[in-house]
Amino acid sequence: MLLRNTLLVSLIFVSAFAKAQEKKTYKVQTLAFYNVENLFDTENDPITYDDDRTPDGKDHWTEEIYADKVSKMARVISEIGADVAQNAPAIIGLAEIENRKTVEALANDPALLDKDYGIAHFDSPDRRGIDVALLYQKSLFKPTDISKHELLIYDNNDATKRVYTRDQLLVSGYLDGDMIHVIVNHWPSRSGGEARSRKKRMDAAKLNMKIIDSLQSNDPYAKIITMGDLNDDPTSPSVAKVLKAKGEKSKVKKGDLYNPMESMFKKGIGTLAYRDGWNLFDQIIITQPLLEDDYSSYRYYKSGIYNKNYLSNPRGRYKGYPYRSFANGGYTGGYSDHFPVYVYLIKEATTNPN
Repeated sequence: MLLRNTLLVSLIFVSAFAKAQEKKTYKVQTLAFYNVENLFDTENDPITYDDDRTPDGKDHWTEEIYADKVSKMARVISEIGADVAQNAPAIIGLAEIENRKTVEALANDPALLDKDYGIAHFDSPDRRGIDVALLYQKSLFKPTDISKHELLIYDNNDATKRVYTRDQLLVSGYLDGDMIHVIVNHWPSRSGGEARSRKKRMDAAKLNMKIIDSLQSNDPYAKIITMGDLNDDPTSPSVAKVLKAKGEKSKVKKGDLYNPMESMFKKGIGTLAYRDGWNLFDQIIITQPLLEDDYSSYRYYKSGIYNKNYLSNPRGRYKGYPYRSFANGGYTGGYSDHFPVYVYLIKEATTNPN
């Protein structure tokens, strides 16, 4: 019996041997990532630097604005992948959420409530108080292990002064019966310049690789998806040299990582814009077993950037850029300064001979 909210999609494959068309039906699941651009509640947390995002703070962050922001983020999440899977993402990683309360607000929004999302989240030591989290549809994904992995990085000018940033979140579990592992990332920013801050992201990539290596040492065929706002492009040293993620499927061997976002980036497509140029910081990278041809379990099918027109700035100098929710000292009524990204995983359901 198929799980609810699972779509059977018909795809046509041509056998190289029989040279005949064989029609197969597949179950499709969407896995996504979204940097929701500073989704803060209105309460002043005395431990973190969230004072601006309060009603009396510089940003005048009121309950009405917060509610509107939550509603907009929930709408976007509900639509990612829906044109193919006819469902919101089975799993979605989030960045720039303040705490569990803000994730619960998303999960309980009317646009998502019927999806019955579960939450994986830990408070991280980031000074601004922003974390990563994972939402998963309980009917589709059953977590078996949830853990956080601390990133230790230090100030460029003082090797003894720690820079507090986001942990990396690892969630392992069964997606419709298939074991997968998802790592949610938000690597250190480019504050101070790309070159000056590069080592911090290289260290983040090393931690990510350590997690992946550990999973692969336990199971060489582990299906691992690492996703997040990496604050680096697919061709940056952290991704290309530390993760050694490859952009061509034909070059991906056992133990390697495949980055479907690399080809998009080389075509000039991005998830955020800065100084009249596009970056593709938001990425979903997968291990080689998800590329194999055996569709009796979930395999990678397709990836994309969710950049519908309403998510883009409609006018002015920044027309076409992501329609961010806060700019020029005020709430814009927009969405986020990042577009979401997604992948489809498919698994054969039945075979219908001609």
